[in-house]
Amino acid sequence: IPEPHQDGASGTPADAVPVTAARDPEAPAPVAADSRSAAKAAGKSAGSPVLAWLKEIATVVVIAVVLSFLIKTFLFRAFFIPSESMVNTLDVDDRIFVNLLVPEPFSLSRGDVVVFRDTKGWLPAAPEKEQGPFTWIQDGLTFVGLLPDNSEQHLVKRVIGLPGDHVVCCDAGGKLTINGTAINESYVNPAEVPQIRTFDVVVPEGKVWVMGDNRNHSADSRAHMDSDGGFIDLDDLEGKAAVIAWPLNRITTLGNYPDVFRNVPAAP
Repeated sequence: IPEPHQDGASGTPADAVPVTAARDPEAPAPVAADSRSAAKAAGKSAGSPVLAWLKEIATVVVIAVVLSFLIKTFLFRAFFIPSESMVNTLDVDDRIFVNLLVPEPFSLSRGDVVVFRDTKGWLPAAPEKEQGPFTWIQDGLTFVGLLPDNSEQHLVKRVIGLPGDHVVCCDAGGKLTINGTAINESYVNPAEVPQIRTFDVVVPEGKVWVMGDNRNHSADSRAHMDSDGGFIDLDDLEGKAAVIAWPLNRITTLGNYPDVFRNVPAAP
């Protein structure tokens, strides 16, 4: 076998080719100094814990406001109870949530507790609200649904007669009758015996007859028969009261006592 040609005294073969060390394919590529500095600066600005916390809080607040507005507009709305007309079902200062899907698309039932706008003049004119430095904040929170509506131009009562119902007070036993059937009103405040106030009405189409559970302290349909017969327009209903949300010791759902009206026949 021929030996390779030697280059003089160096002992290095003349045909030897310099070899570059091979890089491990799994080893990280070298990073330029400028790239490292830029990445470090970017990480410093983006990693501020205070800025990240503020962004997170702002995002949560915006989402809460948007969701609250959508819920208040399409599903539920909060109201404040200022009177004793619905004791014991509702107490003064209760906060309630009203289901806005009643009476449309879900139907109204006898016994439902409803909130409605006072378009018939049942209430005295509301005094002009005093403007304070934070009034606009309260109005804004009420508008988006984060605070209950404290407006005194809404009323809350129980639906007794639906369109077409013949409602009479009272039969020989002192009970209310609907379409000829006497009912035992177990929701009426038991602390006082209701005073008899006679009436005999047929509820027109598109209207309802409403009464308070605290009968002796409720200026309801019976007290306003000189104004549109005492009837409330279905279009004035805000919705059905579904839940007492405040105070905490009174949180509960509100029923419509189906057993009371079970035997009442449909309107003729």
